[in-house]
Amino acid sequence: MNKSLQSLILKSTHAKSLFKIETIQSLWNGYGEIVRYGLEGGDQQSVILKHIRLPAQKHHPRGWNTDLSHQRKVKSYQIEVAWYKQWSQMCSTQCYTPHCFATKHKQDEIFILLEDLNISGFPLLKTQVSDKEIKACLSWLAHFHATFMNKQANDLWPIGTYWHLDTRPDELRALQDIDLKGVASKIDQKLQDCTFKSFVHGDAKLANFCFSQEGNHVAAVDFQYVGGGCGMKDVAYFIGSCLNEQQCQQQETSLLDYYFQQLKLALEKYQTDIDSHAVEQEWRALYPIAWTDFHRFIKGWSPDHWKINSYSEQLAREVIFKLNHPGN
Repeated sequence: MNKSLQSLILKSTHAKSLFKIETIQSLWNGYGEIVRYGLEGGDQQSVILKHIRLPAQKHHPRGWNTDLSHQRKVKSYQIEVAWYKQWSQMCSTQCYTPHCFATKHKQDEIFILLEDLNISGFPLLKTQVSDKEIKACLSWLAHFHATFMNKQANDLWPIGTYWHLDTRPDELRALQDIDLKGVASKIDQKLQDCTFKSFVHGDAKLANFCFSQEGNHVAAVDFQYVGGGCGMKDVAYFIGSCLNEQQCQQQETSLLDYYFQQLKLALEKYQTDIDSHAVEQEWRALYPIAWTDFHRFIKGWSPDHWKINSYSEQLAREVIFKLNHPGN
């Protein structure tokens, strides 16, 4: 570690010295790494450094080695910095996000120094979840969406999520499902035209939630694709990230019921002038639209992906029919 980065970490945490504990993971497609550092002599026992290195050569595991893809990733890291500088402090403990100690941009490198959620009571990552743990994540999303309802996404993605249509022309061109391709812009417009807009996390998959030991509280990480939009994008994407097709079909109504129950409580706490019933009425109807929007992306990006299943196909066919036959 160079001296300027070491100085940044020590100064921003009031520590006397630091040492590397472990590399937690490499960033997607070789764009850097996330490292845990131990600290001595300060208030923090350890911190997390997200170190982004922008590569000269782009290599994508699925072959999307375009300049557009590279520029999208570069912008996503710049937006994550903006999120931590300007917005993350608005999140309550009920939509917990790590505190950002410092950020630094130097030539082709970006550094984001974050609170270590392991130390703060969120040490667990999950690949399978119980009903309690799913509800903890849905509660986090509800409080997040309520917090940022009707806010302008300044310096974030104007339209959040990493699969947004305008940022994914290559995947749309590759899409072989002609019927789905034909309504892609209508789906996008439906979501954009909603009356009630909030911020969306934009990549609210199970892997981006850190759990407490009991599993009833969560924190979220990875805010590269945070931006404006309908909260159903996050909800649909999250549910699809942790349940199989049969579970999605069986639990869809009960999980949406729980999310909207939590959203109502959160709006009553943070946004008393917003009619939670009106939000639910609009957003619940947009759930299959939001699900089909991601389905459109995944079928173009990776036609053999495990998320392309009968539940998604059925929802998509229903959405396509309604969009093509609005009077029925």
